[in-house]
Amino acid sequence: MNKIQDRIGYHFKNQNLLHTALTHSSYANEVKKGSVCNERLEFLGDSVLSIVVSDYLYNHTKMPEGELTRLRASLVCEQSLRRFAEQIDLGESLLLGKGEQQMGGRKRPSILADAFEAVIAAIYLDGGMDPAREFVLRFVEKELESHRQKAFKDYKTALQEIVQQNPEEKLSYVLLGESGPDHDKRFTVEVRLNSNPIGKGSGRSKKNAEQQAAREALELMGYSK
Repeated sequence: MNKIQDRIGYHFKNQNLLHTALTHSSYANEVKKGSVCNERLEFLGDSVLSIVVSDYLYNHTKMPEGELTRLRASLVCEQSLRRFAEQIDLGESLLLGKGEQQMGGRKRPSILADAFEAVIAAIYLDGGMDPAREFVLRFVEKELESHRQKAFKDYKTALQEIVQQNPEEKLSYVLLGESGPDHDKRFTVEVRLNSNPIGKGSGRSKKNAEQQAAREALELMGYSK
């Protein structure tokens, strides 16, 4: 149990909660003797996950409701949860029935996703919302950054290709300022065509701020997102 707790980054006061979170129904059905599977914890974990992700997206983005809903769905879907579970080798610690184990249950996406939600619930019941939120955001923030990079496409390149159609035009990116503590810096960048501002953006890195500035410039020039 210590190894999985180290990988989770949380040590349980009530070890039974973790044991239940790791117990698949196939194991509980084989062993019986009062063994409880993780299905009820999975139910609770799904709700905790949803509120943590919803709260984070609401407070860290400016997206409208429709985009927030789509992004949240992509962050809490089975595919994402399976990846999160794999990052802590959760499958290796699951208690599975012999048949399920022989059929590759430790790598089955649905089993890994459900177990990950069960672990969230176990942490929530054992330590409250703060450690549960910390655990969830450890994975979600990295996944969100990946989503942002994909969503960005490459606005700088797209803008550069448009501007290059007129060889005499020149783009430049100017850092206007930075704010916030070291662990949560925000950079603001302005993109200029020759010396004229055509877009401004902010982000957690200069690169992201430049991409956002280029995105705004493209929108102002009439190009679709």
